[in-house]
Amino acid sequence: MATSILTSAPSPLRLSPEPLTPDSFAPFGSAIISPLPHDLISPSLSSLQQQHGSPTPVLANQSTAIKYSPISPLQNEYSGSPSGQPSSARMSMFCCFPRELRHPSNAALFDVRILERHPYTTQTFTPLNSVGEDQHIANEPLYLVIVAPTLKGQTAAAIVKNPTTRIAESVTITDPPDLSKVKAFVARRGQAVTYGAGTWHAPMVVLGKRRVDFVVVQFANGVAEEDCQEVAFGEGVEVEVDSNEGNRLEKL
Repeated sequence: MATSILTSAPSPLRLSPEPLTPDSFAPFGSAIISPLPHDLISPSLSSLQQQHGSPTPVLANQSTAIKYSPISPLQNEYSGSPSGQPSSARMSMFCCFPRELRHPSNAALFDVRILERHPYTTQTFTPLNSVGEDQHIANEPLYLVIVAPTLKGQTAAAIVKNPTTRIAESVTITDPPDLSKVKAFVARRGQAVTYGAGTWHAPMVVLGKRRVDFVVVQFANGVAEEDCQEVAFGEGVEVEVDSNEGNRLEKL
């Protein structure tokens, strides 16, 4: 799949990531976080009665579990794709290694240079190993969730390199990302995220010293431009983070 490069550079934008919560992330998808306290070691009717909101919890597994369903949508909108090619559910694993940061002055910056979207499917990232072997919070890796609203009904000029001739060709991006309103969230242990269908987002950004392995669930039909669309751009959008395992982010 060829990446389209926007011909206009974004306006300078420096972001400070905010905590990932269901409410803050709702415009872009779902933040999946357990509603139960970490020290709850057995299910009970009283713990169920203390829960509020949706979905309604119920006892399951011979009353040894508390079930919440559904917790995140699974959207499959490939019936509206141009090719009409049928899709199927796909479960993958992304082993994501820590990203390199830029260090001007006293800051540590991650440069956002590319966004992607999956126009016909949700995409859920669930971390498997989000705590260090010694279970200490200081060794906890963090990851950034970077998203942008869609400029629906608008277009943007871009170029793409022809894979055969290697010549840059002009293309038009429909429903491009709004690079003036990029947002960044910081996710901690025990947090998963679902990108809504068509949501522009950066590839996963792991911070700290350890990799994070994600199980990823989505639909796909094998048509590259329908499964994933990418736009790249020049300098301008950056996220300010701490390079020392997120020490500043520990205070959020």
